Amino acid sequence: MKRNLSRLGYALVLGAVVLAGVAVPQGSSQAAEPIVLGLPLSTAFVYGWDAERGIRLAVEEINAAGGVDVGGAKRPFQVEVIDTRDLEPGVPVSEALLAVEKLILEKGADFIMGGPVRSEAALAAMDLISKYKKVSILTTGVLTPKYHARVAKEYGKFKYCFRITGEAKWMVKENITALMQIQSTFGLNRMFIMGQDVAHSRAGTGIIAKLMEKKGWTVTGREIYPTGTTDFSMGLIKAKKSKSQVLLIWMDMPETSILLKQWHDMKVPALPFGSILSAAEQPGYWEASGGKGEYTLVNVVNAGNAPSDATDWTMKFYEAYTKRWKVEPEAYGTSSSYMGPYVLKEAIERAGSLEPDNVVAALEATDMMGVYGRIRFDPKSHQVIPSLDPQEGAVGTIFQWQAGKRVVVFPPKIATGKILLPPWMK
Repeated sequence: MKRNLSRLGYALVLGAVVLAGVAVPQGSSQAAEPIVLGLPLSTAFVYGWDAERGIRLAVEEINAAGGVDVGGAKRPFQVEVIDTRDLEPGVPVSEALLAVEKLILEKGADFIMGGPVRSEAALAAMDLISKYKKVSILTTGVLTPKYHARVAKEYGKFKYCFRITGEAKWMVKENITALMQIQSTFGLNRMFIMGQDVAHSRAGTGIIAKLMEKKGWTVTGREIYPTGTTDFSMGLIKAKKSKSQVLLIWMDMPETSILLKQWHDMKVPALPFGSILSAAEQPGYWEASGGKGEYTLVNVVNAGNAPSDATDWTMKFYEAYTKRWKVEPEAYGTSSSYMGPYVLKEAIERAGSLEPDNVVAALEATDMMGVYGRIRFDPKSHQVIPSLDPQEGAVGTIFQWQAGKRVVVFPPKIATGKILLPPWMK
């Protein structure tokens, strides 16, 4: 897949569209000048490539419908991608910063969208975004609450930064609500935690441990693993020996597939609950694992990343993505990335220009239905407003692998099935 499309290339494509009979707005030479979306993404990882695919799908649909009305002139979106490598082990944050700056200075990005994906890289990039006054919409990764807290604290400097997807504090609330539902249904209350040595996981697992203990749960242990770890057997042995009943996993590395295979082969009598569990999020995981991931619960943050009827948009997006990319929406960051261009388009059209401060004001006034519910931003922190009800806010999704399918089991408003326990727990 070609990652970049030059302005000359775009003009040639646009010319072909005109010859095919599609009307192009008349007017100044600026009418067909593309609006460049710069995507700093870790493209070798699912949270990067699924975000790119989601954004490209939305851009293709928007452009096919005539583009973006900027003060009366129709202009198309154009996508430029640079690999930040920020999800790769050992890659310094500076690599992501170079990618962001290159998108702005060399690729002519009018807006930044998608990433950087790693929390540490996105936090560092905020200063660059402020320096160049580029409106940015995070659509994937970056679960740290520090991001929107920094916007609220220094609004004048960081007002150009928005996040259209969930973050760790809300995910903790979702996870705890779901865990209490599991306790009520099955009587489980002993938890072993397995986290990754990254900011959002360290913070999220620590908070969950404290809050669940206050709710009467026993936290039997907590293990933190470096990115790239390939053997989790000792942690699983500890979970088994401590008679844990729930295995809380918060990791965004692909090696989690090894963890789940080991869990299955060792028949650890604990229900795997993935707060973030990248390998098991993808539709191809069932086949890749030989079905060993069955009964695994996975939080994919936004509705639309697994099939449900959250809104009228949800399955339309799901089917369009599947048709375009020959794979179902793959993981966290897919549906939120798809919504990014649509929300930006609406804001630009209401602003009537690409002037950053005008677009910021328009984004702050956003109130529209999308794939995963009602999309609005907190006007002070620029964090998308979440809810357990898609009619009120951005709703999440926890699914469980059941007989080869990803069955949505939480929140109740959009659930398509109920949680099941593995047979060796009964």
